[in-house]
Amino acid sequence: MPARGAARTWALLALCLLGCGAQDFGPTRFICTSVPVDADMCAASVAAGGAEELRSNVLQLRETVLQQKETILSQKETIRELTTKLGRCESQSTLDTGAGRKQPGSGKHTMGDLSRTPAAETLSQLGQTLQSLKTRLENLEQYSRLNSSSQSNSLKDLLQSKIEDLERQVLSRVNSLEEGKGAPKNDTEERVKIENALTSLHQRISELEKGQKDSRPGDKFQLTFPLRTNYMYAKVKKSLPEMYAFTVCMWLKSSAAPGVGTPFSYAVPGQANELVLIEWGSNPMEILINDKVAKLPFVINDGKWHHICVTWTTRDGVWEAYQDGTQGGSGENLAPYHPIKPQGVLVLGQEQDTLGGGFDATQAFVGELAHFNIWDRKLTPGEVYNLATCSTKALTGNVVAWAESQVDIFGGVTKWTFEACRQIN
Repeated sequence: MPARGAARTWALLALCLLGCGAQDFGPTRFICTSVPVDADMCAASVAAGGAEELRSNVLQLRETVLQQKETILSQKETIRELTTKLGRCESQSTLDTGAGRKQPGSGKHTMGDLSRTPAAETLSQLGQTLQSLKTRLENLEQYSRLNSSSQSNSLKDLLQSKIEDLERQVLSRVNSLEEGKGAPKNDTEERVKIENALTSLHQRISELEKGQKDSRPGDKFQLTFPLRTNYMYAKVKKSLPEMYAFTVCMWLKSSAAPGVGTPFSYAVPGQANELVLIEWGSNPMEILINDKVAKLPFVINDGKWHHICVTWTTRDGVWEAYQDGTQGGSGENLAPYHPIKPQGVLVLGQEQDTLGGGFDATQAFVGELAHFNIWDRKLTPGEVYNLATCSTKALTGNVVAWAESQVDIFGGVTKWTFEACRQIN
């Protein structure tokens, strides 16, 4: 049969099947014959020829369609569950990719509590917490070598042993998930046990850290923010006065990506972005004053200590940026003639969406911070250089001076001994 004739025959057969879909194919025989254009194909008699082959092809096609339909129906519930999980993980996915940008102060996003988190993500968070505790123990070990104490060493060894046990439990659960066994039926109970053990470890380590703190000068310390969360932060007890100029300086160390987060934020009633330093997503670091933005030339997420300063005056909104004692950028028209308002809340490590809260995990600072000082005037280039090089002529902030007694920590932030220019890099 010519190719054109074969195609016509298959087309006619398909039309006939559509028109007679309600008929029972049972013992019926399919026979090819010529049918006039105006004739009723379903009522026409069909001549013999290729009947068995056609019948076999049609039945195979029909069976394939039915199988595909059954497959789609059986996967419907799985698709619904995956869609729900994807919705729950949407904010975490934004964090991991760094895509998009939420203007600071524009709304609150939280990580969600662990009871709503998929098992694998829960294990990942527990693993991060364990790593944080291990880092703190390593720091305690360094301290104990300088201040030998058999009691502190034995306690440290006990804590290390408990952490190793917890790590084995977490790794065992991870392996079960990877092998497709799924989480155990008592997953919630086991997770609560691990979380309780982590809380106990955190308290014991904190006791050791308090003993270390008592032996250091009040300004020789750093803050460590080990994880990107919406609950780790430090709060400066002193607020800011009304200021028509300022200089803010600090030491920073971070390797976080994308963006190191928010080293500090100052919010006042009615304005969450009164004064903010932030590097979020793929954007450069920015200084915000009364919600007005200037992009800064800082590059600091290389895992090394850097000294940074920003100066500003309300007249013409002139600003300057210094990294490691050298001016790297300047500009003007940044919130000109707007004085920094008083009686606000000064937070380290988080960006405030509301006064003293509304933290967003994606904008949290990850790394280490020290010697945070604020002046109510513009420092000279020489004064900034003295700070970056730890000169004996270096000044302390006349508005906010770095002092351990003036900084409260929350959510797992830790304080460690730090002497600028002696320990850096």
